[in-house]
Amino acid sequence: MTAETARPVVASRAKGWSAASIVGAVVSAFLASLCCLGPLLFALLGIGGAGLLVKFERYRPYFTLLTLGLLAAGFYFTYRKPKVVAVPATAGQGPACDCEHPKSNRLGRILLWIATALVIGFLIFPYLAAHLVG
Repeated sequence: MTAETARPVVASRAKGWSAASIVGAVVSAFLASLCCLGPLLFALLGIGGAGLLVKFERYRPYFTLLTLGLLAAGFYFTYRKPKVVAVPATAGQGPACDCEHPKSNRLGRILLWIATALVIGFLIFPYLAAHLVG
């Protein structure tokens, strides 16, 4: 296998899984902090009955684990190296396919780090709210 016959395989599904795991991590982090963030948001909006969201408190560890798992999946799909597959050369014509080289997913990486900052903010908010209010 020479450098001319080895072509990286572009996995478009990996980008989809990366984006899905980032969105899932942010949503589950929001759900993990819903018990404390929800009543505060409803109080700011003047909507009553938000105390019912405190019942989500017992599910916070599960949502936190789900969040961290989805965030880890996002980092895995964003930063993993693409597989290199050997493409046999045809007789005198060079490689059999002109596959695209994978491009740097800089926007995906930036959005992943923004999502990570949001997740950290959502996850530490219940602990900060206890010190700010009490």
